[in-house]
Amino acid sequence: MNKILTLKEAVATINNGDTVAIGGNVLHRAPMAFVREIARQKKKKLKIVKTAGAHDIDLLCAVGAVSSVDAGFVSYETKYGLAEHYRKAVQSGEVIANEHACYTVICALRGASMNVPFMPVKGLNAGDLLLENDYFVVVEDPFGSGEPVTLVKSIIPDVAVIHVHECDKNGNSIIYGPKFEDVLLSRAAKRVIITTEQIVPEFKLKMKSDRVDIPGFLVSAVVHAPKGASPCSCYQKYDVDHQALSSFIARKEKAEIEAFIKSYETKDYAGERGIQKR
Repeated sequence: MNKILTLKEAVATINNGDTVAIGGNVLHRAPMAFVREIARQKKKKLKIVKTAGAHDIDLLCAVGAVSSVDAGFVSYETKYGLAEHYRKAVQSGEVIANEHACYTVICALRGASMNVPFMPVKGLNAGDLLLENDYFVVVEDPFGSGEPVTLVKSIIPDVAVIHVHECDKNGNSIIYGPKFEDVLLSRAAKRVIITTEQIVPEFKLKMKSDRVDIPGFLVSAVVHAPKGASPCSCYQKYDVDHQALSSFIARKEKAEIEAFIKSYETKDYAGERGIQKR
């Protein structure tokens, strides 16, 4: 089954209000072409899930696409500082920040991957994070130790969007270098959309089937998106585009943000050329 869609077609399958898990980590291998197309299609009220986000979440907050974020960390780190659009959206009440540790997001996704409603979390037994949020519950160990055990409610994404180095038309995907939580996301979500640097013939994937990180039967759509993580990095392909990120961070007004997104249109749609879909 050929699962190749254009970027526009794949993003059109996202519904307003969906819980969307975004692959990658901070400024590395985030599916930015897909994120920008979400902005172009003016999706709204998305519930974003990511262990550690940056430009992806910040951009979606800048265009008003987000209603809540479950994340352990959202920031550009030391080089650029806070994700200001995210911060302002949370401060104004436009976006609900469901505060986690990165590990509790991972545990919540593990619960989803195992089809259970919650997952125990080791090492988080006290603090305001537990008191203020209803997605954590502390219980007594039912097996007799009497020790408190924290449970985190499972997070089941409607869709996970993951950028990979290569895959075939069926969605069998390989990630080179750090995989972050992307393999887990593919097991936790109801469906998976892959954006990829390269679509390779099926026989090439069969020759290295032991390297496949995400099997095609989990994947609902494949989008050819060369440089699809830019301005974030992609291991052994390209580094962070610091000039582009600096340009985005300096933009405060809606028209400036839209111009930034528009400047990527040619690059974002470049993968459609020469790809036989069906």
